[in-house]
Amino acid sequence: METIGLIAGKSDFPLLFAKAAKSKGIKVVAVGIEGETKPEIERLVDKFYWVRLGELSRVLEIFKSEGIKRAVMAGGITKSRIFNEALKIDGLMKSILVKALDKKDDTLLSMITSTLKSAGVELLDSTLFLEDLLPDEGALTKEKPASAQEEDIKFGSRIAKEVAGLDIGLSIFVKDKAVIAVEDIEGTDAMIRRGGRLAGPDGVVIKVARPKQNMKFDIPVIGPQTIRSMAEVKANCLAIEAKKTLIIDKEETVALADNNGISMMAVKI
Repeated sequence: METIGLIAGKSDFPLLFAKAAKSKGIKVVAVGIEGETKPEIERLVDKFYWVRLGELSRVLEIFKSEGIKRAVMAGGITKSRIFNEALKIDGLMKSILVKALDKKDDTLLSMITSTLKSAGVELLDSTLFLEDLLPDEGALTKEKPASAQEEDIKFGSRIAKEVAGLDIGLSIFVKDKAVIAVEDIEGTDAMIRRGGRLAGPDGVVIKVARPKQNMKFDIPVIGPQTIRSMAEVKANCLAIEAKKTLIIDKEETVALADNNGISMMAVKI
């Protein structure tokens, strides 16, 4: 049986990958990050190990002992922990932080990918086995965007792409052709709530991939919680980049949107 490694971050993304891999008869050896990874993943994989955030050497040791040559990184981390906690970062991770030109997600993850490759572990696309969760262009809900929302999507998509290219965040909140809030280190849900507080109801949320998105890590992801956050502030339209945004629990996400009068569109940018 083929074996694949899984570096599991937060959210249900790693759980979905583990289920998909197992359904194809592939053995999964997963490494979870304390304080980030959902414990439920332990019952979905063949072997599981916990590591602390910043223990990159331990990850490499585990993969070497398990004979892992190919791996997937699914789910992110709470980046603010790097700044707010006294983490016990190992020597290998410290060297990456010292050598990095900056602390942008793309920079650090690219360096981690190179470190894995040097250790004989090839990092594969995080959407492996999950391509059907990357929607094609078109409406995803029964509710269709109103003409004003379509104009906000056209207006905001280009701006969101530019913001993503600067590695600030992948989402923005738009209303009446004005950018109300931009995602930063706090994450998408907090950005949605902030946008709703500032602009009131009827906002549009736009989520895109980076201009040169590396599908191996940190791809745009939405799910039921995204819709709950929008419903909380009465935002009523969500646009995502087609074929580059992964929908966790797609049926539940779309149903929640329909039940809350939120239109969802996958758009080509």
